[in-house]
Amino acid sequence: MNKDINVDELRANCFRQSKIPGEFMFQMRVPGGTTDAKYLSLVQEIAFKYGNGKFHFGTRQTFNIPGIKYENVEKVNALVKDYIKQIEIEECNVDMESNELGYPALGARNICACVGGDHCIKANIKTVALAKKIEKLIYPSHYHIKVNIVGCPNDCNKAHMTDFGVYGVTLPQYNYDRCVVCGACVRACKAHSTGALQEVNGRIVINRDICIGCGECTDVCPSRALTRYDKKLYRVTLGGRTSKKNPRIGKVFVDYVTEDVLLGIFKNWIPFSKEILNNTPIYMHGGHLIDMAGYNKVKEILFKDVNFNEEAKVAERMNWSEVEYKSNINVKFVKKA
Repeated sequence: MNKDINVDELRANCFRQSKIPGEFMFQMRVPGGTTDAKYLSLVQEIAFKYGNGKFHFGTRQTFNIPGIKYENVEKVNALVKDYIKQIEIEECNVDMESNELGYPALGARNICACVGGDHCIKANIKTVALAKKIEKLIYPSHYHIKVNIVGCPNDCNKAHMTDFGVYGVTLPQYNYDRCVVCGACVRACKAHSTGALQEVNGRIVINRDICIGCGECTDVCPSRALTRYDKKLYRVTLGGRTSKKNPRIGKVFVDYVTEDVLLGIFKNWIPFSKEILNNTPIYMHGGHLIDMAGYNKVKEILFKDVNFNEEAKVAERMNWSEVEYKSNINVKFVKKA
């Protein structure tokens, strides 16, 4: 590759290095994974004019346009000026400038979201709207974090595998006077969720210790004896990651928190990253920073100036289970003739 090309600088500009020398793939951010279809014409224009005529739906819900020659990077940046202004500044209210220099940072990574309450009948929250609010708090930054948002605990978006997983949840409310004891809620919970409901002496009992707040019971109740809570509530998992080395699933960090609490935690993420990395941003994802800090430090910084609602729960401690690679397989592999 041409030694004059600063690959790290281009990566911060949302251009990812190709295995073909002098070529890059451009990543257009789509906070929440949903945007106006009119922007597809811009993707097409960049792909045909400066790329190889193709684009890839990025694993983090970005428009990825490969095959862009180094000499065309500045032209692409100029072309997306208005897109960045409309998406980041006008829609997400991000505090940044829109100019012909393109994106100012790769971090935080694009916030992924399922379609959520804009379409899905199972969703407890509006995921895309929430993604835009979080975008304002964490972008642009040279400190990295991956955030996935899902409308319910079904986790179609694999939020368990990211630094921060955000789930829309509810606290089902039971009105005995409306209950006809048909058992539909008990059957639904047993078939589709955790079996947290039981019929006891002619009334429904909810085991709050194993209820995950999915709302399946409220969807099937014919008499509206079970209804969703009147507040929008969220669960957050922390420290999940995919990786060649030691992948792991995130654990529940806070539960049944309001949006104000949730956004307060995200507002503290960049100060947390700066303190743990001594104000020296390096390409290190959030889960590793959490490991470096330790759980008590994580809570101390992320909970600063956050006023928890009365329904909220906070994990007393967190123990992540990682995949470890060891030579402990007792199977003998035989080479085929």
